[in-house]
Amino acid sequence: MIDDSTYRTLISAANLQALIKLGGCLIVDCRFDLSDTEKKRSEYLQSHIPGAYYAHLDEQLSSPILPDTGRHPMPDVAKLTSWLAGCGFDGSQQVVVYDDSFGAMASRLWWLLKCLGHESVAVLDGGWQAWLAAGFQTDAQLPQSDPIEYTASLDSNCVVNSVQIMSALKAGDSSPLQLVDVRSNERFIGAAEPIDPIAGHVPGAINMPLTDNLDEQGCYRSPQQLQEMYRPLLQQHSAHELAFMCGSGVTACHSVLAMVHAGYDMPRVYAGSWSEWIRDCNRPRATGE
Repeated sequence: MIDDSTYRTLISAANLQALIKLGGCLIVDCRFDLSDTEKKRSEYLQSHIPGAYYAHLDEQLSSPILPDTGRHPMPDVAKLTSWLAGCGFDGSQQVVVYDDSFGAMASRLWWLLKCLGHESVAVLDGGWQAWLAAGFQTDAQLPQSDPIEYTASLDSNCVVNSVQIMSALKAGDSSPLQLVDVRSNERFIGAAEPIDPIAGHVPGAINMPLTDNLDEQGCYRSPQQLQEMYRPLLQQHSAHELAFMCGSGVTACHSVLAMVHAGYDMPRVYAGSWSEWIRDCNRPRATGE
């Protein structure tokens, strides 16, 4: 049974199945493999949730990499909204996004839609695995939609950039900005770096790995558990003063979703994140705890 007419953070596989039967929701498959960028598109073409469109992280949810950007720059808003319109989105539908990495990729589109001002968007809790485990239907048909118009502007207050981070570091304790790095502790302290050429973190950042958002089944923890987890961050900072980061600004959105699901206001994202920060050798870096 559907327990809410609008889903703004998470949705269960059972409730998504009920929405599909009612019709009118837009579903987007965001599966992606950083080590093989075409693998998940191929898997989507073989099998996906009925009616789901596919969003490729590099093509729809990011812009091309430039010499001074991170690995997944923010997408061009006009191109993003045009693609959404091509999926039949007009700004009024319930959107559901999913992946097979427990929300780490799908949360990027969730966050982008929030930044565009669309509230009715949710991540499938437990992702593709939860859908399969429930025994719900899959197919390989590609969805079709009629031409439609959709335009929106991105709320610049949702993001922080490298210039703002440098200014905050120079201001020291007088700056209210607090970075929260969601990468694994191993990457944060610089003990290992499997993706980027330089290991470590931005000085002053706090490490809260995104994996802590999940339970043993790979679903998000309860709002009450997430409230307890994130409450210490809000003792000295408002949610807007928090800027979540990761390696490239994608998986940081996973923890933004966790905070919103806990009932807190939406924090910001350092969109360039570590892979952009290290592009400039004059920016300070730290290792260790």
